[in-house]
Amino acid sequence: MAHPKRKISKQRRDKRRTHYKASLQQLSVCSNCGATVKYHTVCAECGHYRGKLAIATEETL
Repeated sequence: MAHPKRKISKQRRDKRRTHYKASLQQLSVCSNCGATVKYHTVCAECGHYRGKLAIATEETL
């Protein structure tokens, strides 16, 4: 196996990792109630997903 000949400094390591950062979450608006929801998730407010009822909540019962 290959072994490093010299220690990689923290500065050099961190320069290589400058592009490893978290991106902002993609948010959309619920078509049923207008609440802000993450993409591809059921709305926590009304329980709808893509215009259909996915989870029955207390409000919908």
